[in-house]
Amino acid sequence: MAPEPETDEAPEIPLPDAAPDARMTPAEAVAGMHLHVPTRGNRKLRRLIENVEADKQIKAWWHAANVNAVVRLAINDHSWVHIQIVTNIALKLCRLLVKHGVQTSLVRDYRLEPDDSEVVVVLAALLHDVGMSIHRRDHEDWSLLLAGPKMGELLAEIYDEPERTIVVSEALQAITSHRADGEPLSLEAGILRVADALDMAKGRSRIPFERGSVSIHSLSAAAIDEVKIADGQSRPVMVEIVMNNSSGIYQVDGLLKAKLKGSGLEPYVEVVARIDTEAEKRLVPVYRLEIGEPDGSKA
Repeated sequence: MAPEPETDEAPEIPLPDAAPDARMTPAEAVAGMHLHVPTRGNRKLRRLIENVEADKQIKAWWHAANVNAVVRLAINDHSWVHIQIVTNIALKLCRLLVKHGVQTSLVRDYRLEPDDSEVVVVLAALLHDVGMSIHRRDHEDWSLLLAGPKMGELLAEIYDEPERTIVVSEALQAITSHRADGEPLSLEAGILRVADALDMAKGRSRIPFERGSVSIHSLSAAAIDEVKIADGQSRPVMVEIVMNNSSGIYQVDGLLKAKLKGSGLEPYVEVVARIDTEAEKRLVPVYRLEIGEPDGSKA
């Protein structure tokens, strides 16, 4: 397992200049995959990461998912890079919410611990797209098919029954709820749904743009330079999106807003988009996404 970062900040993850992990042999692709996830004293989470790091089947699914996405369908990256980014974003969202007094669903509904919520969030994030190894269409359902038995293996020495079944069920619910028309029933599921949408920083949709697919989707995706997640002012979490031109507003208002709506995170997240070029600062200097009013309870 790779050395653990000393803080809970998401590590810098290098983004490849071309389709990541595409057209490698399975052995070559798997050998280059190393997870960096800050477990920060959560022993259950650390053991989970160690188990996933050692699991070549999961890494082979990630590779096959990216071959389908990048080589065969020419859509954006679905490699282990995407998985690691989403996992770190989800974990950071979970920790910020707990830090500000938001009660997770596992704590509220099962009287488990925040550490268990972190396990659910990370487990779901790591396996949410493995169904792409089968097909893009209905990949959430294929992910459930593959992930269910695998989750039991990964958690066998971490949880006893009946807690293991609860953790698996909640992680699977998060996976099925990350689809476009998903209905998250827990805070943990909503966190994954939003984290998946926040993997939009520079270069994440480079492939269709460079292959000549010029549309509002590819133009707006290329406009996102950076996504920053930190403590909020009026709400627990501030998401700041730095854009190089105003077409990026489509990613924020058209796509991110749709994932936030119904996630359960609406009262806790504020989203601000900023233009980082002088030419357009006068046109749209700051754009605030309206996603619901704070409820004041943080619970």
